[in-house]
Amino acid sequence: EPDATQSKKGVRTLLVVVAAIILGACSHPTEQALPRGTRVLALGYSLTAGYGVNPGEAWPVLLASRTGWEIVNAGISGDTTAGGLQRLPVLLEEHSPALVIVSLGGNDMLRRVPQLETIANLNRILDLIHAHGAKTVLLATPKPSITGAVFNSLSAADFYQLIAESHKVPLIEDAVAPLPGWPTN
Repeated sequence: EPDATQSKKGVRTLLVVVAAIILGACSHPTEQALPRGTRVLALGYSLTAGYGVNPGEAWPVLLASRTGWEIVNAGISGDTTAGGLQRLPVLLEEHSPALVIVSLGGNDMLRRVPQLETIANLNRILDLIHAHGAKTVLLATPKPSITGAVFNSLSAADFYQLIAESHKVPLIEDAVAPLPGWPTN
């Protein structure tokens, strides 16, 4: 479990990266950035849930305070792409978000879920979000690596880029990389 200082620094780093990319990704020349009060769903695992930090320091809470968005934190520690896929239809129906931030796949890799299954689940998640009419931002999780953790050189699993390109959604590849030792349970 990370110490509190590392956790706070890591969450702030994640927040800055997420806010910058989301604000940029959601504002094309023909549309405005998402206004204050916009409902956003954060679908993810422990980082989204705020594992290891005080409740007010989870990145969805910090992002809400920075943007004025109404963020529904649907992060569950230990969640997998299969779990997120199973929960998503009810979350979309209940909350009708304009944007969904998807941060799943880390626990799939740790549990050695076949990569094709993880990819299929993420594709279905993005298809459901699109069918619901919401925008999507995909946050990549670093692939587990002892050398990456030791040398602070974690890199996103390659499949995230392929999924983002195929669905034409913004991808944040390095949001989690500055957090070596962060639990992904």
